Amino acid sequence: MARRFLRRRGYGIVRRNYRGRHGEIDLVALDGDILVFVEVKTRAQDHYGDPLEAVDRRKQRQIARVAEEFVEEHRLHDRPIRFDVVGVRRRGWRWEVELVRDAFEVEGSFRF
Repeated sequence: MARRFLRRRGYGIVRRNYRGRHGEIDLVALDGDILVFVEVKTRAQDHYGDPLEAVDRRKQRQIARVAEEFVEEHRLHDRPIRFDVVGVRRRGWRWEVELVRDAFEVEGSFRF
């Protein structure tokens, strides 16, 4: 669902479920010339909280480490990058998809 949503918005999907030493990134995409690492969070019920809130600082650091592995592995150092989050939640019988572009920035010693 998230992949179709992003494609309709012009993203080119490069990779699904990329696994690195430090974890997994749900989607790697291109938005123009920007390499976008996308975390997808799904909630079927509201009592587990908003899906977008689930990407806390710890999760952001993990995503950034895996993104760094992807950049190194594919020699994409010259590309601008961005981190997006897609929240998918069920509202009754319908599913809603929300995109947060540039959801967080990487702090620390990452080479981006």
